[in-house]
Amino acid sequence: MKIKDQKPMKIEVVITGFGGQGIILAGSILGKAAALGDHLESTLVQSYGPESRGGACSAQVVISTESIHYPYIKKPDILACMSQSAYEKYVADLKPDGILLLDQDLIRLKPGNRDGFAIPATRMAEELGRVMMANIIMIGFITAITKVVSREAAIQSVTQSVPKGTEAANTKAFEKGFDYGLALLKGRDKKAAGQTGAVS
Repeated sequence: MKIKDQKPMKIEVVITGFGGQGIILAGSILGKAAALGDHLESTLVQSYGPESRGGACSAQVVISTESIHYPYIKKPDILACMSQSAYEKYVADLKPDGILLLDQDLIRLKPGNRDGFAIPATRMAEELGRVMMANIIMIGFITAITKVVSREAAIQSVTQSVPKGTEAANTKAFEKGFDYGLALLKGRDKKAAGQTGAVS
């Protein structure tokens, strides 16, 4: 899904969870990475539920090679969910060929629903000693799985967006998510290759 070297293209991303998880910051980091680091067009629309903390929250990020005239997203190409209620609210909107990313400890897939890429983002953040960095881990994961922005642009955006003095810790969190995503893709590729080999 890399768009820098392709024909005109627009990718729509929804990151969603509950207030207090840093969902809007995650969307802002992704949008800045696209615009400032990868020199693409991007927009950010944020949405809160009635409560700012604990209520539903989403960030809609549109990334394009051309000017963006409508920033609102109805059918995302990429959906990253960090709460059960967010998953249940948005999963039906994901495009048939879209990419679903989940915080696996916070979301239980419903029987018959589409598969996705799962990461224990909140647990990994707790292991780092800062549960508030789960959103940064998820950004690393999104970057590795979808390649919607480059790793370099994402890291630059992270360090420019987090509080002073936390740059190193947040970069470590990003790298944890990114490495987990790469390992997951590699595992899926190996499994697919094994299945292909077994058939032939």
